[in-house]
This record gives sequence, structure tokens and C-alpha cells, in this order.
Amino acid sequence: MNDHGLADHTDDMQSEEKALRCVIVDDNPAFVHAAAHFLGHQGIDIVGVAFTIGEALSCVRRLRPDVTIADIHLGDESGFELAERLCSEPTSPAVILTSTHSELEFADMIAASPALGFVPKVDLSADSVRRLLDDSSHERHLLA
Repeated sequence: MNDHGLADHTDDMQSEEKALRCVIVDDNPAFVHAAAHFLGHQGIDIVGVAFTIGEALSCVRRLRPDVTIADIHLGDESGFELAERLCSEPTSPAVILTSTHSELEFADMIAASPALGFVPKVDLSADSVRRLLDDSSHERHLLA
């Protein structure tokens, strides 16, 4: 168990790949727990969770994850605002937005956001996270 009451599944990894360190940000505790459990079993190291922008900023600054997965709707707050604030940090993690709503509903806002991309909650998996990170890494390599 880590300091957030979540099981540490890094020993469960099926491959030699370095475990991605991840923070999950969502205002729904049930989703946070389910996503942490599911992604943890798939080899992603959930190092922290947050329920508000303030908690997320503090958590990310302290834990320095590789990726932050943030719900678009954070109660009265916005995952888009969180992405803007995180990506303006000198050592920002990649930010992936998620929602129960369709990507089409937010397409323009996602495109304008500094977030790496969007994964619907129903499709959230270690593979979908790694795919976005790999695509981003490949694009940066091509642009360099």
C-alpha cells in the first residue's frame, strides 16, 4: 500500500518496461479508486490522487509523475484549467484529459488545450495512456 491507501502494483508488471508514474485527478472518489486499481494492475504506478485543482498542483509538484490523468469536470473546477496550470510549470508531466462525455463534445477545447490528448473514461487503460505518450514522443522526435 502506498501513502494514498492504494495498492502498489509495480511488482505485477508483465514487461521490463519502466512503470509510468501517474497522478489521477477526479472529483469522484469511486472513479479514482476504480481507475487506480485498474491502471495499477496494468503496470502503471499510481503515485497520487487528487480531487481538486489545488490538491492536484500540490500532489504533482511533490511527486513529479510522468503523467497526470484529469477529468474534464472537477465539480466547480475544470480539467482544462488544470492542464493549463500544470503545463505552465517548468517540470510539467504529460496531461491526459478524460470524461464520461464524448470527445466530440469537447473537440475544440481539447485541441486548444496544452493537454497531450483525451481518452474517454470507458477506454481508459495503460495501453491508451502509453499510446498517447508514445505518439507524443514520436512527434517530438520528428519535430526535433
